[in-house]
Amino acid sequence: MKDMQAHLEKLRNEAEECELISKLATDSNKKALFARLAVLQRALVKELEQAIAASS
Repeated sequence: MKDMQAHLEKLRNEAEECELISKLATDSNKKALFARLAVLQRALVKELEQAIAASS
């Protein structure tokens, strides 16, 4: 369970970093890429949260 919590926190941090990079990027392709990555990371966060809740 600790591993899952640690991975969850890592995914949250990565999503935040992707959002920040997206906001700071000057290249429109990079901005869009990191925005999509942030969305994907957030989806993984939701799935992992659900898995943790189901296993509790």
